[in-house]
Amino acid sequence: MSTHSPDTLLITIIGRDRVGVVSAVTSYLFETGANLADSAFAVLGEAFEFSCVADFGAGASAEEVQQGLAGLDVLEDARITVAPFPFNLVRGDSAAITHVVEISGGDRPGLVARISEVLMEYGANIVRMSSKRIPSKDGFDYRTRFAISAGPERFEQLESALYNTAGSLRLDCKVEAPN
Repeated sequence: MSTHSPDTLLITIIGRDRVGVVSAVTSYLFETGANLADSAFAVLGEAFEFSCVADFGAGASAEEVQQGLAGLDVLEDARITVAPFPFNLVRGDSAAITHVVEISGGDRPGLVARISEVLMEYGANIVRMSSKRIPSKDGFDYRTRFAISAGPERFEQLESALYNTAGSLRLDCKVEAPN
């Protein structure tokens, strides 16, 4: 069953973080008749990133939506992109989060590449990823979280590989099933 619609748009906004961004954007989208599907918001340093897939059943052009968002005071100087979303909105099995992997410790360039290679080798899909730089007594520590979809067939081997990879980088690793 296809759930793709020509009225479905991908909206991405990057700008200076301030209180009220999510409220202003989602209120505007609601007022224009948008039905939000998947969405995400993150603070990135002093900036923010907001992205969502929105279905405009009544029909709205990407240009109209982009101009409307650009008119919001809270998005002054933000980079706003609105484009057709040519994919189905129904998620496949590989988008179901089965485990959360958290790697923490000092700065290790290449960490995301190494962990994502391990996940790929064992057929695990990254559904969501976030990384934070946290002040510590030695400068900064980093916490990287991967929400993954991993099949049970090879999970024990995957978990061992994750702990081994983190250990070889002198980092802590925690793997949990979400509640």
